Amino acid sequence: MAEDHMRYDILAQEALRGVMRKVLAEVAKTGLPGEHHFFISFLTRAPGVRLSEKLFDQYDKEMTIVIQNQYWDLKVTETGFEVGLFFDSIPETLVIPFSAVKGFFDPSVQFGLQFDPQTAPGADKIEDADDDAVEAASGEDSADSEKLGERVVSLDAFRKKP
Repeated sequence: MAEDHMRYDILAQEALRGVMRKVLAEVAKTGLPGEHHFFISFLTRAPGVRLSEKLFDQYDKEMTIVIQNQYWDLKVTETGFEVGLFFDSIPETLVIPFSAVKGFFDPSVQFGLQFDPQTAPGADKIEDADDDAVEAASGEDSADSEKLGERVVSLDAFRKKP
């Protein structure tokens, strides 16, 4: 098989990050429509992630947030997003670059995207994260969290096996 000099895997990951960026930008402008809400998993030690020391201590490698009922000041840029959430009744502001995101899931419509942060810009600075995800929820905890892995689009499914 020929070597992929075009790096289609990286191009596809960036295009899918654009989907997440567009969705979050729309929600920042108009709010969450209908029953839509999002589970977003990310590496806490990735470059550009900003959390309080308390959250870093509690979620050393990976974290999943829920954007549903109680969030505020959602701001989206070309490179990431910022959002206010409650953790143990304490307000926190999180800054998350899109390059740190591992997964984006909207359980209301069973839509999900899975990313490989190692292919993102700045990935050489990302510390390895355990596969065990820890979760932090804003607002109501939802039984939907158990569905997080359902119908997630993975680029590996489209790659030819050697």
